[in-house]
Amino acid sequence: MSGPAPAVILVRPQLGVNIGACARAMLNFGLTDLRIVAPRDGWPNPDAGPAASGADSVLANARVFETTADACAGLSLIFATTMRERDLTRRVVTPLQAATEFHGLATQGGLMFGPERTGLLTEDLAVAHAILTIPVNPDFGSLNLAQAVVVTAYEWYRQSLAITDDVLVNHDGPAPHEELEGLIGAVDAQLAANGYYNPVQGRADAARLIMRNLLTRPEFTAGEVRTLRGIVRGLSRKRHE
Repeated sequence: MSGPAPAVILVRPQLGVNIGACARAMLNFGLTDLRIVAPRDGWPNPDAGPAASGADSVLANARVFETTADACAGLSLIFATTMRERDLTRRVVTPLQAATEFHGLATQGGLMFGPERTGLLTEDLAVAHAILTIPVNPDFGSLNLAQAVVVTAYEWYRQSLAITDDVLVNHDGPAPHEELEGLIGAVDAQLAANGYYNPVQGRADAARLIMRNLLTRPEFTAGEVRTLRGIVRGLSRKRHE
């Protein structure tokens, strides 16, 4: 059994021509779910169509979101592509490993790509479960946005051609992202209510980022998320004397 095709999430893309080139790369390898976060030049973009070279259906069905977290709704396993070291602890996988994990899921995953010039911010990476790094020449690691999409899409498609019913499907894979966001929001609200966050400027944001990292990294199942939310509710209730 082959897992659902992953979504491609373009975070704050700058040029319509690059979005079109990504759509072309996606459709070449069977990916059709394009999600765009806060495109710099708005959407629709007239430059995207010609660059898509016929992948018009991908562009027509593309969805636009205000935030990275919103774009990840409904996805259970999200890989963020980056070449840089960041201040988050995340496991790192190759396109081959990511594709293998996608095919082992019964639910949809996602591939996240950052802006052309800057790449993903730490706040974007905090939404993902793991980092995807494409092995390149260490002396010249310059891939453009569409090239990164095509490498990862190709690996998923290549494995889909060879997949068999012998593949073990992880029916208890990571919870949908919106359920994890609900847990993070519940923990955050309770911590704030209890005065946990340091009022010193900047410290609260750093503490929230660490908390998000701790809750995202384990790839909790939906059942585990529900259990943890129940624990938060239990801890928030006042004890009966």
